Amino acid sequence: MAQTAGQTAHERAAEWLEHGGLRPTRQRLALATLLVGDGEDRHVTAESLFEMAAGAHEKVSLATVYNTLRAFCDAGLMNEVVVDGAKSYFDTRMDDHPHFFWEDNAVLTDAPKEELEVARLPSAPEGTEVSRVDVVIRLRRNP
Repeated sequence: MAQTAGQTAHERAAEWLEHGGLRPTRQRLALATLLVGDGEDRHVTAESLFEMAAGAHEKVSLATVYNTLRAFCDAGLMNEVVVDGAKSYFDTRMDDHPHFFWEDNAVLTDAPKEELEVARLPSAPEGTEVSRVDVVIRLRRNP
């Protein structure tokens, strides 16, 4: 999504939703503004986005946040990154790139993609294709 100089957070969010073919409901606009309104990429959990919304005095339920994040992923606006099979993070950066998962504080950040080399992937089973490869590098601080 190309950004225009002088664009407001609300305009940026509305354009983002339009890019995904989503109707700009009040809740979607509010959450999209928190996610992309400043033009920065971010990683959120449903819970952290819910807390951001509450801090911005936006009235949305946690269930609405989950459903909206799912709609954003289905529309190709975000990627879901699953850590430990139970914890999902949602990433607004859509190019292929690896992540660092900081175990001490459960934070997901981008890792430098220019330093990652994937030499070969296994062949996909017959009748399937690889849709995406997620690389999550788990970090633990030295004692």
